Amino acid sequence: MTTRMGSLDRRMFLRGAIAAAATASMATACSSPSSENNKGGPKGKTSAKNPFGVAKNSKVEAAIFDGGYGTDYVEFANTVIAKQIAGVKVDVKPVVDIGPQLQPRFVGGNPPDLIDNSGEDQIGFLGILDQLEELDDVFEANTYEGKKIADIVYPGVKAPGTFKGKFVGLNYVMTVYGVWYSKTLFEANGWTPPKTWDEALDLGQKAKKKGKYLFVHGKEAATYYRTLLIDSAIKEGGDEVRIALGNLEKDCWSHEAVQGVIKIMETMVKEKMFVPGGSGTQFQKAQAIWSNDQKALLYPSGGWIENEMKDATKKDFQMTGVPAMTLTDKPKIPYEALRAAAGEPFIVPKQGKNPAGGKEVLRAMLSEKAAANFSKTKLAPTIVKGTVPADGYGSTALVSQTKMLEAAGENIFNYTFVEAYGMNTDQLVPWNSFLAGDIDGKGLTSALQKISDKIREDDSIEKEKVS
Repeated sequence: MTTRMGSLDRRMFLRGAIAAAATASMATACSSPSSENNKGGPKGKTSAKNPFGVAKNSKVEAAIFDGGYGTDYVEFANTVIAKQIAGVKVDVKPVVDIGPQLQPRFVGGNPPDLIDNSGEDQIGFLGILDQLEELDDVFEANTYEGKKIADIVYPGVKAPGTFKGKFVGLNYVMTVYGVWYSKTLFEANGWTPPKTWDEALDLGQKAKKKGKYLFVHGKEAATYYRTLLIDSAIKEGGDEVRIALGNLEKDCWSHEAVQGVIKIMETMVKEKMFVPGGSGTQFQKAQAIWSNDQKALLYPSGGWIENEMKDATKKDFQMTGVPAMTLTDKPKIPYEALRAAAGEPFIVPKQGKNPAGGKEVLRAMLSEKAAANFSKTKLAPTIVKGTVPADGYGSTALVSQTKMLEAAGENIFNYTFVEAYGMNTDQLVPWNSFLAGDIDGKGLTSALQKISDKIREDDSIEKEKVS
């Protein structure tokens, strides 16, 4: 997935619109119908088999983030969709920089029919909310196996894609966030995965004696440590931390639990427990230092990490995940609690040439055959229940995700303020500086607070109340 949280906020979107308007509008006039003339693209006859009225022999343009999961799982939809509606073809176009590449097309009124709005250049949802189709009708439709989609997905999967009460982002993958390690390496050295930050600090000292580091980071993914920070702080301080950060409150980054984690991270940086040079290293190369070279012991990430690094992981690594560490052994929310939610958000722009086709591709992806194919080939669960066998298709990472979800029980939480306001790009700057040792914890706190304050005080940006 590599869902590095969104970066293109509403202000950036509008600023880019000014620069791109002339070019985009000219392109639209020459090659794409306006939204008034388009009227939703080609139409087919609506039926139980074709609930969105997709035209036969129509093409669906899908712009798919080419990250940890690649794009072939969307191409797989072609193997099932044509059996439902004759001649329908999904034209998948891999995209890395979602915002910069697709922003002009939104401005010009000719966006793709389906977009995987993911990656570090994800478009902030609140900035394009009125340009997106609502997707409730997808969940009300039946799967290709004849089951209502709403009945075969995990509970709460609408929440991460719902903004201002509108369900516009269908998150396809069940993402579990945790800290990953090599079970083989740990067993060989008699190490135990840390449950508290003090235990992690102690493990870092043991790593140094072996000529290794505790952590590693890459420049595009430095904010993975922001995720680890927030997850740990929420567990330590409870919902008040999640609510304060989500509502961009004054001094939210100065909360005692947040500061406790930042201070111990600062100690780890000062004691050189991070592989040096990370802020100048491409993130997958940095991850390979952990997964292949094994110079670092731990890496915080989502469940996409195994598939993303499958070609750069040491043989018999036995990648395994555990929940984020807590500050103390008596946190407000148990250690077993974890951040987990549906991720990898798919959107259907209203002004696409074939929005009905975009919805149909989502229905195809939610078929049992397509969902099982994703889990088997990407080693991650989708939002469709019951498609992952007990052996996790031989994946220790997939098995550990299942175990973490079971152990967490009701203690599962999530937050979406980074995606909602497109904060990631701005936050990458201080996080890279902090992990490189160029600024201290106080500097990191100040920078993060300024980013939150700027959005909170900007009346042109719609705010979403978190409770």
